[in-house]
Amino acid sequence: MNTLEIKGQNKVFTNLTVGELYEHAVRNGEANIVSTGALAVNTGYHTARAAKDKFIVKEPSSQGNISWDENNKPIDEHKFEALYSKMKKYMSSKNIYLRKCRVGAGSHGMNLEIWTEYAWHSLFVKNLFREARENFSKPDFNIVVAPGFKADPFFDGTRSETFIIINFAKKIAIIGGSGYAGEIKKTAFTVMNYFLPLKKVFPMHCSANVGKDSDTALFFGLSGTGKTTLSSDPQRGLIGDDEHGWDENGIFNFEGGCYAKVINLSKEAEPQIYVAANSFGAVLENVVFDKNGIVNFNDGSKTENTRAGYPLNFIDNAVDGETFPHPKNILMLTYDAFGVLPPVSKLNYSQAMYHFISGYTAKVANTEIGIKEPKATFSACFGAPFMSWHPTVYASLLAEKMEKYKADCWLINTGLCGGPYGVGKRISIKDTRAIVNFAISGDKTGVKYEKDPIFGFEIPLSFGSADTSVLNPSLAWQDKKEYENKKTELARMFADNFNKFSVKDKDILSGGPSL
Repeated sequence: MNTLEIKGQNKVFTNLTVGELYEHAVRNGEANIVSTGALAVNTGYHTARAAKDKFIVKEPSSQGNISWDENNKPIDEHKFEALYSKMKKYMSSKNIYLRKCRVGAGSHGMNLEIWTEYAWHSLFVKNLFREARENFSKPDFNIVVAPGFKADPFFDGTRSETFIIINFAKKIAIIGGSGYAGEIKKTAFTVMNYFLPLKKVFPMHCSANVGKDSDTALFFGLSGTGKTTLSSDPQRGLIGDDEHGWDENGIFNFEGGCYAKVINLSKEAEPQIYVAANSFGAVLENVVFDKNGIVNFNDGSKTENTRAGYPLNFIDNAVDGETFPHPKNILMLTYDAFGVLPPVSKLNYSQAMYHFISGYTAKVANTEIGIKEPKATFSACFGAPFMSWHPTVYASLLAEKMEKYKADCWLINTGLCGGPYGVGKRISIKDTRAIVNFAISGDKTGVKYEKDPIFGFEIPLSFGSADTSVLNPSLAWQDKKEYENKKTELARMFADNFNKFSVKDKDILSGGPSL
């Protein structure tokens, strides 16, 4: 009997190899092998996260720790048990793919058993999570995934037929009605984001890389802001592209792979990701390919949120290890849809806390269902949908680490310049990469800064070889009055958003814009 007590005539396939999972996925009609050898799949109706369908079971052991809001909606224990019972009955008639794996390196890792209806989901899990240790005996947490099983909102207490429900007490998460693999990895991330603060460890929605001089850099940001692209630097070792922890020993990766957006992917702009996504073993979600299996990465007719999931070692300069040095630089990436934030600005500690709690960016096309064009938004800690505690809990952990280990912080706008959406142009990857490289490792001796009168951060007047007209957004706008109006409008949005957190710390409040 397996640990989930799913009884029936089904078979449980445990820890199949890549080749075996390919065979099962193709035979089951779940996937196609494209010309490069990668496995291409369609995720069905859901081509992005169903953020509104995520719930946390409200039970005595954790309910006092959860920040109950639109991202952490409660569901009754009895509703969960009834739905889970029906889900197990559904799974009992299916062949199941079990992957024993691990999320988190070092002493903070958790053993996972991930039970999936689809073979390709098990390959995705194999690619994205860390290998289970040899002494794996029992899981610390179970995740059960059944895209073909749908809830009945009237009886089950869900919003729709789709659901992502986490039960911290029972240490089980269930996912139904969605084939989008990102739900699996983000569920594990949410679990880590709950348990690690209990141990005073800082969980982060960020990518990380390290230079030859052991100068670790962190890249915070939501999907579409450049975490994966900018951290995949040929001159630096890639630690990971999405989720990490920070403890007294340094930085550690949660995952063993990468989940990159591949819309408009090109060999010239993103050579490492291009090679990885076109390799045997990679999983391609919702890409378009012709009858010969040739993928067209520029075709977003299915979704703009096309994805590739592949092991970290598919990136030639990726580095594996339990821990890495404390970061010297923290970069907060934002897609500014207003086009008023500079490509780079330096933040002091107070401003870093303020911008971390604010998490300003834009939701980029189809990263979530219903988003068709960039839309200004705020996502606390650059990952609100995955953060179960109040944002100030995570911010206090960041403040403690930054001050103790003397890390510099930079706000990087990877979004628009010269105007808002429809007028301004997105800052090129080439220009952003040059700015990021200089922020991380450039010689800043003699660099002069100009203080922004509203936001208070410091804008460099010169930055390596970057032109002043690129660094100062006011020079890129034709209508200077409209630029000032838009910047003031954005500053008011920051202030209005921040009020909902009821922050009393004067140091953090001093990091906000001045109106």
